Amino acid sequence: MAENHHKLIIVGSGPAGLTAALYAGRANLNPIVFEGIQPGGQLTITTDVENFPGFEEGIMGPELMDVMRKQAQRFGATCVFKEITEVDFSQRPFVLKSNKEEYTADAVIISTGASAKLLGLKSESKFMGYGVSACATCDGFFFKDQKIMVVGGGDTALEEALYLTKFGSEVTIVHRREGFRASNIMLDRAKKNPKIKFNLNKVVKEVKGLEEDNKKVMNRVVLEDTRNGSLEEVDVDGLFIAIGHKPNTDLFKDKLEMDDTGYLIVKPGSTYTSIEGVFAAGDVADKTYRQAVTAAGTGCMSAIDAQRWLEENELA
Repeated sequence: MAENHHKLIIVGSGPAGLTAALYAGRANLNPIVFEGIQPGGQLTITTDVENFPGFEEGIMGPELMDVMRKQAQRFGATCVFKEITEVDFSQRPFVLKSNKEEYTADAVIISTGASAKLLGLKSESKFMGYGVSACATCDGFFFKDQKIMVVGGGDTALEEALYLTKFGSEVTIVHRREGFRASNIMLDRAKKNPKIKFNLNKVVKEVKGLEEDNKKVMNRVVLEDTRNGSLEEVDVDGLFIAIGHKPNTDLFKDKLEMDDTGYLIVKPGSTYTSIEGVFAAGDVADKTYRQAVTAAGTGCMSAIDAQRWLEENELA
């Protein structure tokens, strides 16, 4: 059992988890990172990353995460391609299981991230990062003077549409019904924006595009009318899915305090969760910004919080 005990276990390997591993490694905590089912997090399905500081010409998402992983490993972090499937925070040291393997830890950093809710289409997955996106802040810049479509009917969809008008020649909001979940103020702003159009009572049925010489790009979308089932094909350069995010916190239900949508609640100005010695970093506790750089920032915070907590409790 001793060989499976660690001062610090980090659950999740996106920008938050790997930044936490870097700082914890430099603090001689010898952290172990459980990379989970999507090593590198959401950035591994992102093509060009142009808004992460330090990369003047931009960098591919998977490459950025590989660089961050190697940097953390350089300072003593261990990365394992395993998923944590069960946790017990009711005892110390904390117990974490990866299927049948059991590990214990004096402190834990949770950086399991959040997943964008998607439409669930095969063609959507096929063109993800090649014209299809779930993050306007990340990818809007690539669609200057182009036709953009946004799917959704809540505040998130309207905020993304308004943001995308800074780049696109026109932005069409597609929503399955005529009523919106969005607040009246956001709806009014969208309606007043001359670049925004509405295509209501429609759902995206298929994403189509070109595939040549190992290159692919989406260029049109098939819409289905929710009233009569009729189909229409629309030319569009970018498709943004804005139907919300789901924090990856099912593992921690009834174990840590979270809000009504599942985001972990942390003490203001820190990464402390409701249990002493358990910290949260990145999108798993951030429903507002959800950027790689903010995730990395809270990853740094969580490692410093964990280090200080371990020292205060004479465990470091």
